[in-house]
Amino acid sequence: MFSGIVEEVGIVKNIRKEGENVHFTLTCNFVNELKIDQSLSHNGVCLTVVKVTDKTYTVTAVQETLIKSNLGLLKVGDKVNLERSMKPDSLLDGHIVQGHVDQTAICTKVEEADGSWYYTFEYEPKNDNVTVEKGSVSVNGVSLTVVNSQDNSFQVAIIPFTHEITNFHTIKEGTVVNIEFDIIGKYITKIVKQYMDK
Repeated sequence: MFSGIVEEVGIVKNIRKEGENVHFTLTCNFVNELKIDQSLSHNGVCLTVVKVTDKTYTVTAVQETLIKSNLGLLKVGDKVNLERSMKPDSLLDGHIVQGHVDQTAICTKVEEADGSWYYTFEYEPKNDNVTVEKGSVSVNGVSLTVVNSQDNSFQVAIIPFTHEITNFHTIKEGTVVNIEFDIIGKYITKIVKQYMDK
């Protein structure tokens, strides 16, 4: 379980394919605090640490994860948003993020707004994936507030701090991002659909 408050941007150091799985090796400032079997969010995807060295750690993504996320597009040198799991006694500064990416979206517009930025993302509507005006959404693992919610698109406003400490400063038109829709919204949508179908 995560909060969508990115701790740091890690750097991809190596990518190795093994069958349908892909092993990603990254570096970050808290490598020496990581342990094997620990959960870590990568662009919003919960992955398990399988190897740790002095300067790097490795996680493995299975085919299902690669299909539903942007991890399969990563290259050596790319920046990845990282967040360790929440502790039970910690403050929930963002919103409840499971680390289970629902689908990807494409950035269709980036607008500068006197020191901040508005990013527009479009996605293919499916399942119970919806956004709600002023509701929560996770974009590449970053907890954000929805602006201008539409049937297949939404905007988010990014302040300078978030722009710099996450990989949002690398996102441009055409960039594919990971989306996790708000868990409460997904349950409500499913319940309403089941009720309407009766």
